[in-house]
Amino acid sequence: MSAARPVILCADDYGLTAGVSRGIADLLVAGRLSATSCMSVAAAWPAAANDLAGLFGRADIGLHLTLTRLAPLGPMPRLAPGGRLPDIGTLMRAALARRLDPAEIRAEIASELERQLDAFVAATGRPPDFLDGHQHVHILPGVRDVVLDLVRRRLDPRRLYLRSCAERLPAILGRRVAAPKALLLSALSRGLRRRCAAAGIPTNRGFSGVNGFRREEDFGALFRRFLMYPGPLPLVMCHPGVPDAGLGELDDVTDRRRDELDYFAGPRFPNDIAECGSRLARFMR
Repeated sequence: MSAARPVILCADDYGLTAGVSRGIADLLVAGRLSATSCMSVAAAWPAAANDLAGLFGRADIGLHLTLTRLAPLGPMPRLAPGGRLPDIGTLMRAALARRLDPAEIRAEIASELERQLDAFVAATGRPPDFLDGHQHVHILPGVRDVVLDLVRRRLDPRRLYLRSCAERLPAILGRRVAAPKALLLSALSRGLRRRCAAAGIPTNRGFSGVNGFRREEDFGALFRRFLMYPGPLPLVMCHPGVPDAGLGELDDVTDRRRDELDYFAGPRFPNDIAECGSRLARFMR
């Protein structure tokens, strides 16, 4: 295994609900993940944060910046006038139309992301190992520069990384998994990757895990395809967890989380990752 390729396996949405957090925490303790990304905006976050105490240093623990679906931590009269953040479709259309650029909305986003960073640090006592975005909002025009400014002002760019969703075209087409979505995310990520390189902020090099969350697809077979055509230090995102009764009110991915949890906790996963010539690794090691 010394020649195996390193891969960061990151479970998104820690803190979203108690069940999602419990499933991810169990996998982290068992060494079946090497990173998780935390939603400090979620009501379940403060309690879930307690279970991370012994995991810093064993896995990368990051902040999952959130600008969709959930209630913000503070007032956002322009982006969330009813006290609820917009869905990803509404936010993406506004970003691509450059309607997130006006100073008032940028100021709202900057204040909310700062509150989420404060909530993460207050609950864990330390800064995050990395930043990314729920539903990839951190790569959107009008958001990515706010994220980079947050790093410059509040964090040490030498001691964290940002998730890049950029991936090589042959890798996306070769995997044949949700290619249109993966291509869109990769195209949107190029601007963030260029800005990170100019600012000296590290990013992962290779990205996969994009899929349609259809339960009829065997997740183990999908995961083996995620490991195809890896970059130098790829990040594979995943969404395991125990579906709570109220999860559907917060996110569209519900029962499929159980499928992922069962796979990563079961005997197929270590065999699959070994047969694919990979090994779990941290970025911040």
